[in-house]
Amino acid sequence: MWLSGLKLVLPDQVLPLGSLRLEGESIAEIREGQVDEGIPLQGLTLVPGVIDLHADSLEPELEPRPGVQLAAEMALEVWENRALAAGMTTAFVTLSFWEGLPGWRSPETALALAEQLVALRSHLSLDLRIHARYEVSRPLGAAAVRHALSQGWVDLLSFMDHTPGQGQFPTLEDYVRYMARHLGQQPEEVAASLRNPSQPEVLPALAELAQQAKERGVTLASHDDDSSDKVQLMAKLGVKISEFPVTLEAAGEAQQLGLLVVMGAPNALRGSSHVGNLSALQALKAGSLGALATDYSPAAALRAAFALAEKQALELPQAIALVSRNPAQAVGLQDRGALCPGLRADLVILREKPFRVMGVFVAGRPVFLREGLGWQGRLDPQGVGSRKVEVP
Repeated sequence: MWLSGLKLVLPDQVLPLGSLRLEGESIAEIREGQVDEGIPLQGLTLVPGVIDLHADSLEPELEPRPGVQLAAEMALEVWENRALAAGMTTAFVTLSFWEGLPGWRSPETALALAEQLVALRSHLSLDLRIHARYEVSRPLGAAAVRHALSQGWVDLLSFMDHTPGQGQFPTLEDYVRYMARHLGQQPEEVAASLRNPSQPEVLPALAELAQQAKERGVTLASHDDDSSDKVQLMAKLGVKISEFPVTLEAAGEAQQLGLLVVMGAPNALRGSSHVGNLSALQALKAGSLGALATDYSPAAALRAAFALAEKQALELPQAIALVSRNPAQAVGLQDRGALCPGLRADLVILREKPFRVMGVFVAGRPVFLREGLGWQGRLDPQGVGSRKVEVP
């Protein structure tokens, strides 16, 4: 099947008018121009599907109000519709193993949810993977993470440290204010729940989890790095991804050590962090930005990439790579992330102005289509010809 007459965003160039042929689950051929036998999609743009390494957006569907937990099957269905409408084709949904927190972020609940998601994901259209987040300041959660790893439920493991006084929360007041709002608790309740992390337990637990993850081929990430020393410690543990570094120093050190620096797509779209940390645009200008994740907003990824290109901060192929090819390669998904013959046909058809995702293919299968695509139309037989394009 041919998708014909679109603007194609390839890894190293943009074809203003091109066509792409699907065969089975893969991209079979790309041509410049349009083909008569294809589905006519003039005026639209084709990009690879979004590969999201950090999707927090399932949590609000699971717990729309503090203490109100909905069935995973129902929440997952609603969440997938949102994700596909945003162009997500591979999603690493986050599960937080944070001992002492209520709701979906407790280790016991996260472990049970991981098992449910693994059982349910075969019914989904997109490729759902699990990103386990381990809170290093609460080492009692390590046992649940080890069990999840042993069951093969974890596809990405990140180490996060929300100890007040560093990282995302430079002061105790910052931590209490944020967590009270996030958990729907009174500041006094949050302050009373604090305890000093048992520092002698932290590094051994980290090292054990890192070794177990590496043995199972699970990529490691760090979270909210705030200094060169923190980045170097994480790199020694085998971390390959630095998520949301909070300072330019940390982002620069991660980039120098070969770690992929991931910032939030909402941060890039807004122009600043919602909690006052490092701006994705600052990281980009410094040459450190490697990828964007949806974080809390699925719709932000593709919009942020096109916004960066429109502002001429990046060429469009490089901007799209931030949400597709770069994250794919960081987690070893070499079969997807770009419009190239031989790769998996995870595709997004979109209208740029006003911006709207019009259709999504996962492994060559249409899974999300809006009205107005003109699937039944025919090309003008006098239309322009085509020639084959070689894509590296």
